Amino acid sequence: MLDTLPLLLKTDFPPLRRARLTTLQANLGYRCNQACLHCHVAASPKRTEEMSWETMALMLEFAEHQGIYQFDLTGGAPELNPNFRQLVLEARNRGIAVIDRCNLTILSEPGHEDLADFLAANQVEIVASMPCYLEENVNRQRGDGVFERSIAGLKKLNALGYGLPGSGRVLNLVYNPGGPSLPPDQIKLEAAYKTELATRYGIVFNHLFALANMPIQRFGSQLLSSGQYQPYMALLKSAHRDDNLDGVMCRSLISVGWQGEVFDCDFNQMLGLPLGGKQSKHLRELVTVNLENHPIFIADHCYGCTAGQGSSCGGALEATAIEENTHA
Repeated sequence: MLDTLPLLLKTDFPPLRRARLTTLQANLGYRCNQACLHCHVAASPKRTEEMSWETMALMLEFAEHQGIYQFDLTGGAPELNPNFRQLVLEARNRGIAVIDRCNLTILSEPGHEDLADFLAANQVEIVASMPCYLEENVNRQRGDGVFERSIAGLKKLNALGYGLPGSGRVLNLVYNPGGPSLPPDQIKLEAAYKTELATRYGIVFNHLFALANMPIQRFGSQLLSSGQYQPYMALLKSAHRDDNLDGVMCRSLISVGWQGEVFDCDFNQMLGLPLGGKQSKHLRELVTVNLENHPIFIADHCYGCTAGQGSSCGGALEATAIEENTHA
């Protein structure tokens, strides 16, 4: 696999410092029941890396000392970690909100048939991959049969109250472009998704997050091999907006790898770029350390978060700001 890291390190991206820490995002392992083309983790069924319970216990201790009120659990398929459910239970018992970044097909995997019920019982917010409402486009990006299983997963979640007004069970979907382009306007795309999924399948959900593809790992390798890396980076840089800098996720989040090492964001984790650009740190070294105002390691891929409407694990930064102002 071709590596974009050497091309990303020399950057003119504006310097960033961390604000108050609110969220701990953890990669529980690289094993997944899928192997999507755009996956920046290069996850697959063949991967064996997984976070230990010892590291998860450190996350709970870190959250207590730092005032963290949200765990954002990723993978791979985070639910394939054998300690996933125990972590969710311990976090919820401490009043920590939990987000599960779910690929939907995991809900029908053998041995996981009761997973949806578990998530619902513990008020776990679900952020689910759904790159399109058309079967052909989803299967092209994520594999044959994925669309049908995803629709079945969404219907199962709806039956448990997910996505329904007043249920308290939040179901958000995630859109990624199929290639080297910026995602379309999130608000308009969300409206189209809601109309199409409701009309075609009777499915409802709360919000759609439109995320840009990062020029790293599997997608970055594809860009290099197809000669599209430089044009894509030029697109990201030309669409950069300084207004998005205040809302980038790394300012209120840290990312913990499956071995317990800490990074400024999930993308930096996949590139092996240590917290703040300094020597690699393990979570056990940072439990009581105040990370506010610490520098954030930046590189050229950061333009993926500030291009156009902006992109974060919570969707478009521009749309997020609009929504917050509406509710203010």
